[in-house]
Formats: sequence, C-alpha cells, structure tokens
Amino acid sequence: MDQRLRAVLDLSIADAREGTGRHEYDGQIQDLSPAGVASGLSQLGGAPLDDAHDEAHLSAFESAIRGRLGDLQWHRRNPLIHLENLDLACYDREYAPADQRAVARSHHLARWPEAVDMACESLDMVPAPVARALLPAVQGLAGGVPRDDAGAPAALAAHERLVAHVAALAENGVPEAALGADALEQLMRSDEAIDTVNLTDLSDRAERERDRLWELMDDGCQQWAPGTPTRDTIAALLGDHPRAPDVVPAAASITEETIAFCREKGWLTHLDGECRVGIAPPSRRWATAMLTWAGPYEDDGPSHYDITPPEPSWPEAEQSEWLTMFSETALASVTAHEVAPGHYAHGRALRHAPSAIRRSLVAAGFAEGWAHYGEELMFEQGFRASDVRFQIGVALEALVRVTRLACAIGLHTGAMDVDDATARFATDALMPEATARSEARRGTFDPAYGVYTWGKWVIVDTREEARRQWGSEFSLRRFHDALMELGSPPLGLVPAALGNG
Repeated sequence: MDQRLRAVLDLSIADAREGTGRHEYDGQIQDLSPAGVASGLSQLGGAPLDDAHDEAHLSAFESAIRGRLGDLQWHRRNPLIHLENLDLACYDREYAPADQRAVARSHHLARWPEAVDMACESLDMVPAPVARALLPAVQGLAGGVPRDDAGAPAALAAHERLVAHVAALAENGVPEAALGADALEQLMRSDEAIDTVNLTDLSDRAERERDRLWELMDDGCQQWAPGTPTRDTIAALLGDHPRAPDVVPAAASITEETIAFCREKGWLTHLDGECRVGIAPPSRRWATAMLTWAGPYEDDGPSHYDITPPEPSWPEAEQSEWLTMFSETALASVTAHEVAPGHYAHGRALRHAPSAIRRSLVAAGFAEGWAHYGEELMFEQGFRASDVRFQIGVALEALVRVTRLACAIGLHTGAMDVDDATARFATDALMPEATARSEARRGTFDPAYGVYTWGKWVIVDTREEARRQWGSEFSLRRFHDALMELGSPPLGLVPAALGNG
C-alpha cells in the first residue's frame, strides 16, 4: 500500500476496517491519546501520486484529517470517535469465516482497557450536550461484548469507567456545543476540498429548498386528501405505520422493490450482491437506519441494512412517535436512500473503482449526497407513480435533510441551541417531539450532517452541467457511471466526472 494512503488509514482505522474492508486492521484499535494522534498526524504527506485526480483525492483526505484531529482536536471533544474505536459490531457481518471473526473480536476486546484509558485521557473538551447525546450509544457498547470471552470482565470494567467519564461530562461539561462559524467553515472546507464555504449562502439556499419541498409535499397531500391541511394529512399518514416487530419485514420487502426498479431502469452498471435487513446493534442505535456495505477490499458478501425500532422499555406514546419514521409514507424513501439507488448501490460500485485511493477513501459528502440524490431520482423516474405517498415521503425526508443543514449551521454558529433545533425539526420537517429532539442532539456531535443536502446539490448541479456539455449524448447511465468511477470523492472534486463520461 502507498505509504501516504497507509498514514491516512492509520488515522481512521474504524472506517478502513469496516467501510473499506481493510481487514489487516481487524483486532486493532487506533491510538487516540493526544500523543498518539500527534504522532499519526506527523506521518501524513509525501511524494505526489502520478494520477492527478487520485492526488487531489488523497490530499483532500490528508487536509481533512489535519483539520479534524489537528485543528479541531476531535479526539478531545467528541466521544463518537472513541465509540467507533471500541465498537465490536464490525465483526458481525459475514465478510470472513465465523471463527476468524471471533478471534479478531477477541483481540479487539482485549484492547478495550487500553482504548478506554486513551479515551478518558483525551476527552477533556467535550461539551455537555454532546456527552448527553452520545451517552446512550456509549452505554450500548456493552451489548456487543461476548460474555464467554476471557477478556470480557476486564473489558466491561473498562467500559464502566468510560460510561462514568462520559456521564460526568454530560453533567459538568462545557454548556455550549457550538464550534463557532469560523471553525464550522474550516471543517466544511477541509472535509470536502472546497476553497470557499459561505454559511450565509448555504443557509439562504436551504430556505429556498425548504420552500420547494413544501410545495412538493403540499401538492402530494392535496392529491391524497383534497381540502385537508397538509399538517393534518401528514399526521394521519405517519400514524399508518407497522408494529415494531413488523418494521424489519416491511423494510425487507421495500428493499427488494427498490433494487428491482433500479435494475429495470439500468441506471448503474454495478447493482448485484445481497442486501440483508435486520435490527441495528445496540452501539449503533443513535441512527434510525444505517447501511453497512460489503467493503471493496474483502471477499464479496452480504451488506446489511440495519433498522432501529423503538425500545420496548419506552413509554407507549414515545414508541408510537418513533415508529412514524417507518410509516408507509416514509419507509420507501428511507430505503431508497439506504439501499437503491443509495448506499447499497454505491457500495457495489466502489468495489470496481479504478484505484486504491478511490476504493479506500470515502468522503461523507458524496456518499450521503448520492444517497439523498437517489431518493428524488426515484420519484422523478416514476417509482410508485400510482401511490402519491411516495412523493410525500420523498419531500418529507428531504425536509429532514435540509433542516439538518440549517440546524448544523445554527447550532455551530451559536444561533440555535438544542431546544431551538428541536423546534425547527418539528416545524419545518413535521417531526414528533422524540425524533425531532434526537435529530437536534445529533447535530451537536455531527456538525457535518448537513452534507446530505449539500452533496445532493453538488451532484444535481454537476448533472445539469453534464446535460449542457454532453447534449444529445447525455444519459443518466453515462452520468452515474462517470460519478462512480470517482469512487466517493470530496464534493470539490465531483465536477471531475464531466471529464469521465
């Protein structure tokens, strides 16, 4: 492996191991102590690559890591990076024989005490809202510990120390979660290899996008229930959801439907393999739905579309609110995002990307932007054309995404707090209290969760430029293949697809 690429992966072991399938990292933890991070950062850089696009892609990741771990000290202010360092759920997927994965899990578990020591040493800048938002996920790590493993007692004792540390931060941490406007702009620039980020312009476009999506949703609601106010229609539609035990079968059925539709349309060269649907492991239940694909560097195997149903211990009203996210109106759009033409389809294409850089380094802005672009693409191209609930669901999901962008900017410039962001999700995206607050809390530890909409805009803008440049030679298949050849580039590099087609 190129040494520059190795240095980047060494600073993102959890992503390399699971997202890319670099299983030489199995059983390992990342040194996230202050000294370990400084040492890793010192290894970045080196001789330029021969391929200009790969060089730009790799350089962008080096810059992003310096920005997050160097400038922003992410390992000191965000428990999520330590949670990912400890997480054992990566060994559940069937990428290798069970005994091989069990050995790797055991080696990883044996290093929990060391990883917790590093986490407790590093986590000294955590805002209280961030600690409160992530405490349930940190607690959930214990659910993945095999009790019959010899290392389990020491690992669980270490886990208790980490839970206590994060709980103390939740009580006594800095009350303000905001990064500040300058730091947020810096994060967005370095993550996505974009020279200039103007938060005011992004906020203004988000407002216009919200208005466009409300028009789309209003239109669908008037078709469904003429004369009824949109908010009343949405409330009734979201109330039509499966029982908690039926969520996974419902998602599995729609998974088959979305894959079949995309294959019929022929939008993508690579859409094969197996996608399994199941319950999210406890450590990953901070997200309602998540796709973990078969990595480009592992033998082919099933990808996993994981669903987070409500906990049985929750009050009945709170469970019902949570289940609205899996209603007949919402679940098809969520599945298009997670499966096809979204993350699952993207993961299949990544296995064929033409270089190690493009197969190994997955930029979140493109990955999430592509999946979000896929939701509206399905609507544009006639998926479930006879059921206007899909149109409504696409608009509603997109309103959640654009509200994330607005709230990320608001939360991290100090214009909003968690209560303000909760109210914004309830008003603009019509989310019930429990899910609105969950989304708002996520914004405290995931300031880049606005990339869904931002990435969609970049892809759509590039598509329209491809239509202009390619003229009669334009097709969705040609455009999508040109994008997939780039792998999952930072957003600033997406226009390079115009030269691929």
